[in-house]
Amino acid sequence: MVSHKLNIVEVFSSIQGEGEFVGYRQVFVRLAGCNLECDFCDTPSSRTNVIEGQIEMTAGKRDFMTVKNPISIMDLSNYINKLLIVPHHSVSFTGGEPLCQAEGIAQLLPHIKGRIYLETNGTLPEKLKLVLPHIHIVSMDIKLPSIIHQDVWQQHRQFLSIANACSTFVKIVVTGKTNKMEFQKAVELIAAIDQKIPLIIQPVTPIHDCEGVTPDMMLLWQEQALIFLTDVRVIPQTHKFMGQL
Repeated sequence: MVSHKLNIVEVFSSIQGEGEFVGYRQVFVRLAGCNLECDFCDTPSSRTNVIEGQIEMTAGKRDFMTVKNPISIMDLSNYINKLLIVPHHSVSFTGGEPLCQAEGIAQLLPHIKGRIYLETNGTLPEKLKLVLPHIHIVSMDIKLPSIIHQDVWQQHRQFLSIANACSTFVKIVVTGKTNKMEFQKAVELIAAIDQKIPLIIQPVTPIHDCEGVTPDMMLLWQEQALIFLTDVRVIPQTHKFMGQL
C-alpha cells in the first residue's frame, strides 16, 4: 500500500462555532487544498498547499510549533492524539476541502483516538467513499451558484445520498445575493433524500465585500425550508464573536 503524507495548514483545539454542534470542544485539523472558490471564504490561505504548517502542542494554549509539509501519517496522528488528552467531543477535519486529500485521510483516521467529524463542501462523492467507514459525523455544505459561480447540484445530490449512511447535517450559507430559486432547489434536494436531515441556515459573516442578510430575510429563508424539512435552524458563525480560531 502506498504510504501517503498530508499537507496541513494548522492543528489546534478550539470550540466549534458553526452548524449543529456549536459549542462543543474539538480538535481542528485544517488541511490544505480546495476545489472551489467561495466568495465568502474565510480561510483563503487553505486553498493551496503550504510549505509549513502550525501545530498546537498543548490543547487551548496556542503554543504552536512549525512543521514542514507534507507530514507523515504517524507523526500527525501522534500530534492529534496528544491534544485529545484533554476531553474533546471529536476531531474536525476541515480546510480548504479536506477530501482533496482523501487518500491520506483514509490512512490517518484509524490511528485517531476520537470521533471523526468531517467538514466538507459536499462536491467530491467518490472521495467521500474512501473515508466514510471511519467518519462519525458529516457537516456538508450546499454551495449555492450565486456564491461559487458554478452549478454543482449533481455532485451535491450524489454526495448527500452517500453521506446519509451516517450522522449528517447540511449547512447553507446565505448572502444578500441568495435568490429564492436556488435556495428552494437546495432544500428540495435535501428533502428528496431525507426530510429529517437537519438543515442549518448560516447568514454570511460579511467579509470580502459580501452582502449580508437582513433579519427579515432570515425568517423567510427558514419559513421556506420548513415547508420541506422537519429540522431547520438559523445559526451564525459564533466563533467569530467569541474570538476563537
